[in-house]
Amino acid sequence: MSGLSRTERAGCTKILKLMSKGDLLSLSDTVTNKMITVEDVAEAMETILSFTKHAEEFLRRKKVQRDLIFKYLAKEGVVMPPNSEKHQLVKRTLELWSSGKATVEDRDETRQRLPADTTSVSTNVKTEEGFDPLVLGQQFCQWFFQLLNSQNLSLGQQPQDWGPQHFWPDVKLRLLSRAGSEQMEEFLGAELVSLRLQALTREERLLLSPNLEAHGLKALASPHGLVLVAVAGTIHRDAACLGIFEQIFGLIRSPLEKNSWKIKFVNLKIRGQDALGGAEIAAPALTYNSSELQLLCS
Repeated sequence: MSGLSRTERAGCTKILKLMSKGDLLSLSDTVTNKMITVEDVAEAMETILSFTKHAEEFLRRKKVQRDLIFKYLAKEGVVMPPNSEKHQLVKRTLELWSSGKATVEDRDETRQRLPADTTSVSTNVKTEEGFDPLVLGQQFCQWFFQLLNSQNLSLGQQPQDWGPQHFWPDVKLRLLSRAGSEQMEEFLGAELVSLRLQALTREERLLLSPNLEAHGLKALASPHGLVLVAVAGTIHRDAACLGIFEQIFGLIRSPLEKNSWKIKFVNLKIRGQDALGGAEIAAPALTYNSSELQLLCS
């Protein structure tokens, strides 16, 4: 049997799911010395995992290419320099698995646990006593960016249930991008806002990786029930890091939909590499302070 822990097995499975069928069957032949013939992808994956003695052996296999590990880490929210060599990515993956911070359940299982029609990650968070907007902010960002990134077909994920149902009908999006020149776009209404945000990942093939550490995430609640969530992060396409983003969400509960939170407005600032002047962008910090966010609440 394999010597993989539950976390390692889950991680190896996610990397295998990024591989082509041909590479999977070939890798299965390699690990079993062609002693076992497999019929399909599922059987190949199970065989590879069963015959893998330890995680490092798996990651160092030739068929487990550098780009696959890079992509896996990006999905797990681990941002690595685009020019990282394979041995650095292997080391970081093993650290992630031993730290216990890697997600063990599959995205599809997570999806089944979230009702499809609402941002219901946070339905159980009470705005009354003991309500912590930061906890809601973290839950919301994990849910939102996983959902948005799943629309990027180059990641090979099953696109999740994105759509106007997550927004208030009069939602407003302000999109400010600086890459060379500065561009400001505004969109009004759930349908348009939903389509424009989806185009970032689907048409432009971007991957948005939020920084959910303390300096990358802020959240506060107004007395009127509006919760502001501000988050910074990095933007990637394939293995390249293109720049950073800052995003502010205004969230309001929908009493008609089991009190789930829906998005009332989105302000998104994107800065490309050239607009950053070589600044360090591994884990960007928010530039908004609490008083600026308070103004948005009023």
